Amino acid sequence: MKTRTYGTTRVTLPGLDATDQHLQPVGHLGGDSVRDFLYADVDLRDLDLIDTALLAGRIRNLSAQRTTLEGVRLSSVEITATTISSLAWSGSRATQTHWAASRLMGATITGVALTDVLFEGCRLDYATFETVRASGTVVFDRCVLTEATFTGCDLTGAVFRDCTLDQTVFGRGKYRDTDLRGNDLSTISGTANLTGVLLDPAQPDQLIRALLTELDATVLPLDQT
Repeated sequence: MKTRTYGTTRVTLPGLDATDQHLQPVGHLGGDSVRDFLYADVDLRDLDLIDTALLAGRIRNLSAQRTTLEGVRLSSVEITATTISSLAWSGSRATQTHWAASRLMGATITGVALTDVLFEGCRLDYATFETVRASGTVVFDRCVLTEATFTGCDLTGAVFRDCTLDQTVFGRGKYRDTDLRGNDLSTISGTANLTGVLLDPAQPDQLIRALLTELDATVLPLDQT
């Protein structure tokens, strides 16, 4: 079983071999389930997957202008070098899923349960995460989340490592033991919602700057009348 460790947090990766020899190349995804598959080097206008299980496979070098994932189960899946201009991902589950070097800018991710999911080196600018639940380990490693929004999410125990959180919004939700260490938090919004997060010694000052920006407050010298 392959794992990746982030501090005291361990994420289990897809149980795939280093080569693709045991995977069956497929020309499309769909049906009730697809297992032991390789879906690679595909350029699509639309990709719609509804009530489908993707099990033990790789998606590589996929480009899609619009993608809908609804009621989809991902288990032991590796998704690499994928560009999806408009992703609507809802009502789904992902287990042991590794998104790497992919562009999911402007994605809308709603009502998705994540267990042992790693986003590594991904562009998630302007993405919206709504009622997403970390039912197991979730890690964002070196991801760009500029102006992304988290609303009503349970990110208990999630890890953000070396991410770009420029104007990222952390709305209402659960953030107990969410590991934000090593990230610049000075421009985020929703600081009052981050109850129970883990910080490094430099970050309280960053959160104060973020809060003052949210409040549009001006700090004046003590002797100014």
